[in-house]
Amino acid sequence: MADFNPFTTTATDLKALLEAGKTSSVQIVTQYLSQIDRHDPSLHALISVAPRDSVLRIAASLDEERAEGKLRGQLHGVPIVLKVRNTLVQRVHLLMNQDVFITASDLGMGTTAGSRALVGAKASKNAAIVQKLIDAGMIILGKTNLTEFAGMKAGNVMPGWSAVGGQTISPYVGPIVEGETLLGHSEVRTETIGSIVTPASRAALYALKPTVGVQDTEGMYALTDFFDSPGPMAKSAADVTALTEVLLGGKYDVNSSWQGLSVGFVDPGVWKMAEAMCRQFEGTAEQMRDDYISAIAMIKEAGASVTDPVDVVDLAALAVDGQDAIMPIAFWDFNNICIPRFLGGFDQAPVQTLQDIVDFNQANHSKCLPPPYPEQGDLIKALDAKSPEEDVTVLKQKLRSTGKRILDAVLSRYNINMVAAPSDSPLCIHAAAAGYPIATVPLGQLRYNNRPFGLCLVAKQGDEGSLLRFMAAWEAMVGPRPVPGL
Repeated sequence: MADFNPFTTTATDLKALLEAGKTSSVQIVTQYLSQIDRHDPSLHALISVAPRDSVLRIAASLDEERAEGKLRGQLHGVPIVLKVRNTLVQRVHLLMNQDVFITASDLGMGTTAGSRALVGAKASKNAAIVQKLIDAGMIILGKTNLTEFAGMKAGNVMPGWSAVGGQTISPYVGPIVEGETLLGHSEVRTETIGSIVTPASRAALYALKPTVGVQDTEGMYALTDFFDSPGPMAKSAADVTALTEVLLGGKYDVNSSWQGLSVGFVDPGVWKMAEAMCRQFEGTAEQMRDDYISAIAMIKEAGASVTDPVDVVDLAALAVDGQDAIMPIAFWDFNNICIPRFLGGFDQAPVQTLQDIVDFNQANHSKCLPPPYPEQGDLIKALDAKSPEEDVTVLKQKLRSTGKRILDAVLSRYNINMVAAPSDSPLCIHAAAAGYPIATVPLGQLRYNNRPFGLCLVAKQGDEGSLLRFMAAWEAMVGPRPVPGL
C-alpha cells in the first residue's frame, strides 16, 4: 500500500488510489490519525476525534464493501471532518461545519458548539447532513473547533476560540501574540455571514456556501436559519464539486474552461476590510489589491468575459426602514428558533434553554468565561430578542427582497453570472442578505507572515454550477494551493 502526502493529496486523488487498489480506507484513516497526534496538540484544530478503534472498524467495513463491489457513492471510504476554522484542512481532505452537527453518541464524539454547557449532551440520532455523508460512504473522522456558538457568545472573542476547544492556531502564521489585532490571525465576525468564506480563504481552500434554504439542517446548530447554509471546504475544486453533489444531489457539468463564464469584479479600493474590523500590517492592503488586479488580468487573458469594475451599492443599502436588520434577525432567530431546536435534538443535555446556558456560564465563570473573554454579552442580548414573530417575518422579507434586488440589478446590468471581490471584503454580507450562493478560491499569501487570502464570488440563487466551474477553471490556471511549512 502506498503512502500519500496529507498536505497535498486531495480527496479526488484518494478516490483514484482507492479505485486502483493502491491504498485502503484503513490506511488513509491511520495516516490521518497519526497527523492529528503529531500536530493537533499545538494547533488545537479538533475539538473531538472519533475513537480510534471505532473509526478504524468503520474504515475496514467500507474496505470490505469496496472489495465486494458495493460502493455507496463517489467518495466511498474517504474521511471527512465536520469543519475546521483555519487549520486541520492541511491533513484532512473534506470539511463541513464545525462542532455544530449533532452526532449519535455511538460515534464517540460530543456536540457542544464550543460551549462547556453542552459537554456530556447525548443523542441517539445523527444530524440529517451527517447521516447523508455516512450514507454516501464517508468516514466522520472528527469535529473541529470553532468560535463558540459561531460568534454569538460575545463580540470580543478571537475567531477560532471556544471554552471547550481553546484557541485554534493557523499553521501558516503560528502562535497568536497576546493582544494580537493584526490581519494575520483575525477574521471578519459576520456570515453566518463569513463562516465558510473567511476561514477557507485563511487556509488557502476552495469552498462553497450553497443557496440558503436548500438543505435539510435538522440536527445542526445554526445561528440563524435566515443566513446559514452549510457547505464544503476542500483542497481542490474537484473535491468541492464532489461533496456538493453529495449534499445537494444531482450532477454538475464542471470543466476547466473559462468559456461561458462572465465575471464582474468590484473595485478593491472600495470593497476591502474596514480598518475598524481589523488592523492591517503595513503593506498588506496594497499586496492584496495588487494580487487581485493581477487575477483579473489573468482571467481575462484566459478567455473569460470580464467586466471591471462593476458598481455594487455599499452595506448601507441593506438597511430596512433606515435601521440595521441583520443583527436583530440573528438575535431573534438564535433565541426563538435555533437554540430551542438545537437543544431539542439531544436525548439528554445539561441545559434546556438559552437562559440555562447563560446561567451555567456564570455559575462556572472560571472555565466558561475565562480571561481574556469574561463576557457573554451577545447571549444576553439574544435573550432580550422577543419581538413579535410577525414583525420579524416582515423584517426578513424586506431584507431578503433588498438583498436580491441589489445583486440581481448588478448581474443584469453588466450581463454577468457572478460578482467577484476580495474575500476580506463585505460582499459576503450582500450574499447572505439575498440568500445567494458564495464561493472562495485561494489567491495569495501575505509576504510578512504567509497567511493566505482569497477571492470570493457570488452568483444568483441556485447557480452553484457557475461557481463550481469558476473554481475548476481557476485551479487549472494557477496550479496547486499553497501548504503550510509544518
